[in-house]
Amino acid sequence: MSGSIYARLSAMMFLQFFVWGAWFVTLGTYLGSIGFTGADIGFAYLTNNIGAIVAPLFVGIVADRFFSSEKIMGAMHVAGAFVLYSVSDLSAQSAIILGLILYNITYMPTLALVNAIAFNAMEAPDRQFPKVRVWGTLGWITAGLVISFGLSGYVDDVEGTSVPMKLAAVFSLILGLYSFTLPNTPPQNAGGAVSVRDMLGLDALALLKDRAFAMFALCSLLISIPLAFYYAFTNLFLNELGMPAVAATMSLGQASEVLFMLIMPFLFVRLGVKWMLLFGMLAWVLRYALFAMGDWGAMSWMLYAGIVLHGICYDFFFVTGQIYVDRKADKKVRASAQGFIALLTYGFGLAIGSILAGVLVDHFTVDGVKDWSSIWWVPCLFAAFVALLFQVAFKDDVGEPDEQKSKVAV
Repeated sequence: MSGSIYARLSAMMFLQFFVWGAWFVTLGTYLGSIGFTGADIGFAYLTNNIGAIVAPLFVGIVADRFFSSEKIMGAMHVAGAFVLYSVSDLSAQSAIILGLILYNITYMPTLALVNAIAFNAMEAPDRQFPKVRVWGTLGWITAGLVISFGLSGYVDDVEGTSVPMKLAAVFSLILGLYSFTLPNTPPQNAGGAVSVRDMLGLDALALLKDRAFAMFALCSLLISIPLAFYYAFTNLFLNELGMPAVAATMSLGQASEVLFMLIMPFLFVRLGVKWMLLFGMLAWVLRYALFAMGDWGAMSWMLYAGIVLHGICYDFFFVTGQIYVDRKADKKVRASAQGFIALLTYGFGLAIGSILAGVLVDHFTVDGVKDWSSIWWVPCLFAAFVALLFQVAFKDDVGEPDEQKSKVAV
């Protein structure tokens, strides 16, 4: 991969996640400021999961068969820019929710498209892709910094306004136009038959006959439920406590993600799949316990620690899970297996969590005051239950260190 291609792909990845980070993090705070209840906010974040469920259908039917990925991505981001900018000026709740559904249907398929464009342009994806993907995380971090330290100088209480959505819309338009200049990525299955089974990864269902994989799939679905609490309500929670520059502070989680991504190979060969996955689950337990006990005073360090734990929470479970699926599945169904797990987690798991989180926040709100401690203990205990279930029921030596495999064999 030439330096020019690396720079172009890195810019693509940076803009892709800048757009997502610019609106997604602060959405709950903005919606709360215009009268959305907890359940309403949860439903607003559910629109992202609806987009995730629709995404494989769209990519499988259109991108894989009829048009080059970079052209589809360009059209999706341009369309998304106009939709999101329009949504930012709406006031009716039903109109905002409908607009967010339309926007996420344009955005979520592009997550697969950027990967397809990047992989197609690389000679050695295993070695080259992480160097490009890290620019996506940097883009998310930059979005938080721009909102907290850039826009805040011009807009009072910027995180409680629709300005971050407008910022995302502008950069979506920039990325859309830029996409048409990216390396050509022709459809990989032109003329092929359309199979919903392939697109949703349902060929991987045969793997569920394996008890270990079935338990991994179940726990992946369950652990994604408490994950939704973090995405939907952390920004609102920290703003209500009085933390300054919340969007920028939350980007510390992405910074830790970069750090732990770098040390994961070192830890993986020593811990193996099961312990990496378990530590990822336990990190969610610890994060929510810290949020439940923390405050913007003597215990403010707990809030920062909970944010920084994101690297372990995300990398140790989701990235390790992708590695586990890659090793567990036969080459013929490997892509289907990854798609199936993504559907369980980013689609159904987060969708269930978004709805439950909103209902729970309303339940613990009295006279407009939220009992955040009680709210955070619920996903904490739920994640602890999932971790215990996984520890007891998951038994598989795929991807375990050699010395651990020897002990199992004995």
